[in-house]
Amino acid sequence: MLLHLALAFRSAVSNNTSVLTRNNPRLTLEGARAILAAAEKKAREISVPMNIAVVDDGGHLLVFARMDGATLSSIDVSLTKARAAALRRAPSGPAPPTGEPNIVLSLGLSLATDLKLTPIRGGLPLFVDGQCVGGIGVSAGSEDEDVQVAQAGVDALAQFA
Repeated sequence: MLLHLALAFRSAVSNNTSVLTRNNPRLTLEGARAILAAAEKKAREISVPMNIAVVDDGGHLLVFARMDGATLSSIDVSLTKARAAALRRAPSGPAPPTGEPNIVLSLGLSLATDLKLTPIRGGLPLFVDGQCVGGIGVSAGSEDEDVQVAQAGVDALAQFA
């Protein structure tokens, strides 16, 4: 057992906590609710009922809202956008994110990840102190409207961070 530890650490470590653990910020339920509330407010301002999902950094759902009148078929899309943004630590959308989108690459990434990534815009990562703490995904409007509502959620988090 001691031999394995020596190989893992390569030298004596007086405080293993700095090697074994990190102090990463985590998105709380209260924080997720504040993000959701800001996104809902923006959706009401632009008069587009939305499906809004907020996930943690591993893509696990924290909060979700289907506003009255939001398209039912967009529920899964909002969840996929949120997960994609959190897992890639980047906005959802076509690949590559700059320049001319490559349709085959965009769809291939979606298929290769068992539909965990999407070439559809409307998912944004959530960052605190440079660390991704989750993602927000919005669906039921145009891509531009979805991004606008998601950005309101990101902006709300920035006020607390």
